[in-house]
Amino acid sequence: MCLVVCMFISTRRKILLLVESDDVGRTFFSNGSHSKIAEQWREKIPRRRSKRIGLTSLLMYMRHFARLFSAMAGPRPVVFSGPSGAGKSTLLKRLLEEYNSVFGFSVSHTTRNPRPGEENGRDYHYVTREEMQAGIDNGDFIENAEFSGNLYGTSKAAVQAVQAKNLICILDIDMQGVKNIKRTDLNPIYISIQPPSMEVLEKRLRERKTESEESLQKRLHAAKVDMEFSKEAGAFDVIIVNNNLEDAYGKLKQTLLEEINKVKKLSLSS
Repeated sequence: MCLVVCMFISTRRKILLLVESDDVGRTFFSNGSHSKIAEQWREKIPRRRSKRIGLTSLLMYMRHFARLFSAMAGPRPVVFSGPSGAGKSTLLKRLLEEYNSVFGFSVSHTTRNPRPGEENGRDYHYVTREEMQAGIDNGDFIENAEFSGNLYGTSKAAVQAVQAKNLICILDIDMQGVKNIKRTDLNPIYISIQPPSMEVLEKRLRERKTESEESLQKRLHAAKVDMEFSKEAGAFDVIIVNNNLEDAYGKLKQTLLEEINKVKKLSLSS
């Protein structure tokens, strides 16, 4: 008698594991990139042709299954959220400089026009409202929102493209995007980057000298709502108050250390 275990990993490639009580180790993958992991697993499990599997052996097999699935699932994506001026970009820049082969950005879609220096496919995927609305209606987006008359969103394909490279996918999204993702099966780590106070945030935004007074007030209003949302129970796994850059970055690294090590381990075994 055989047991067929069907699982879908984050890249949505179907894996079939066929395990027979009298011939343990016949393992089939629709994705050949995991064959090396499967072979390592199979070598550790003895073939049994004349005995029934005892409880101890069964528990051992289950532990191997757990390790196998954990390795194949890859690192969890990371959702970064927080108001403009909280310091997300600065923290992410440092993180990417230190771990440039560990993280990857999902490139979002938007209906706004490119700004000077921005490049299609690098900063955003620039599309028409009709194209993006069609994608939203088809269920192609994990999350989407409208801001200042323009649509923004993260497509499933953009996240899968990063995960296919065994990288930690970074999603830099707003509060509405966080709420939308919580209704999916993406299972990311939710991190909120917050300023120490509204006064400090306003000072930072004014020092940029990139906003009109009307635009500044809109950002401050949005920031106030964002800060209140971050206090809701279960909204985020970690809240980092960026009062001191070194302390904030240290907490960020500590939060992601397990996933960072997972990527490094996968890189060494591939």
